Amino acid sequence: MSLIETYRRTIKRKKDELNRLRNSKATELGKIPSHKKEITSAKATIGRTKSTATINSKYREIGREEKKLADIDKKVADIDKKIARIEGDVVAAEKKLGREVEREQKKRDDAEKRRLADSEKRMKEFSGMLNRHGEMHEETNRVLGELKNLPEEITVLFMASNPLDAPQLRLDEEARAIQEMIRKSEHRDSVSFDTRWATRALDVIQAINEENPAIIHFSGHGSEDDELVFQDNQGNAKLVSKEAIVQTMMSTSDEIKLVFFNTCFSYGQAQEVVQHVDAAIGMTTTIGDEAARVFAAQFYSAIGFGLSVKKAFEQGKAALMLEGIPEEDTPELYVRDGLDPNELIIVKP
Repeated sequence: MSLIETYRRTIKRKKDELNRLRNSKATELGKIPSHKKEITSAKATIGRTKSTATINSKYREIGREEKKLADIDKKVADIDKKIARIEGDVVAAEKKLGREVEREQKKRDDAEKRRLADSEKRMKEFSGMLNRHGEMHEETNRVLGELKNLPEEITVLFMASNPLDAPQLRLDEEARAIQEMIRKSEHRDSVSFDTRWATRALDVIQAINEENPAIIHFSGHGSEDDELVFQDNQGNAKLVSKEAIVQTMMSTSDEIKLVFFNTCFSYGQAQEVVQHVDAAIGMTTTIGDEAARVFAAQFYSAIGFGLSVKKAFEQGKAALMLEGIPEEDTPELYVRDGLDPNELIIVKP
């Protein structure tokens, strides 16, 4: 039990005791009027009677009632002492509680400062990764240029968004892993892998119009309210609704076969999108960086070997289990009504 909780319980116990004492005091004080009434009545009788026996009896009665009043005064005085002592205990405990709350708040403030410092460090590291990405992007464009001359080619459009004011994800490693697994697949010459970084909302339509992809892959953050997180003009987070994503899929290329939402809480988007595309993959909850990378890389490897979407999806889950990553139930596959995912093949042998 924490000190704060201990002090709070002590204060509550002391205040409960104070209430009991105050009730006892009120009870004792409530007895006084009846005793005074008896004394007054006895004095009145003495004034009216000439009987010596009666007068003596009433004086004795007055003595008894005055003793009872004295006893009550003593009890009330004792209760007042206890009340004063316990009130002092409450004040002392409240001071201790205040000091402990301040110490705990300071700990939280210090932890937040460390978190901000770590975040700043990660942002600097990310800036360095962006510089290295320029060389990787040039190599990607060179490979894409060679693939354009090959027949029966499909394009995987990888759109990444990693806002500066959100926890930083290792999206470059995910893209690199996917590209490497496609390169090692049997039909690698039939798959073009195109990446878009620091994606803004309007970049999505522009990229789809430019690339006419068969697969769209969103990588980054998602919200519990069925929103995707893109970047605004300053590089900070911009939330885009599920309805906007569905409208985008409906209004763009007819060649889109699959939309892969490799973002947290994206199952709602995937469910809606399959009204306009053959298949979609979404996440039922949060998904870790490593799980997202391993699952996606194996999925595209299977696609590159000409396997069905269902087989590729199951191989992605198997890869998570082989790596000991307990997130195989997070991805979910959805298909358009009337389609069999076992027969849905995107890269034909």
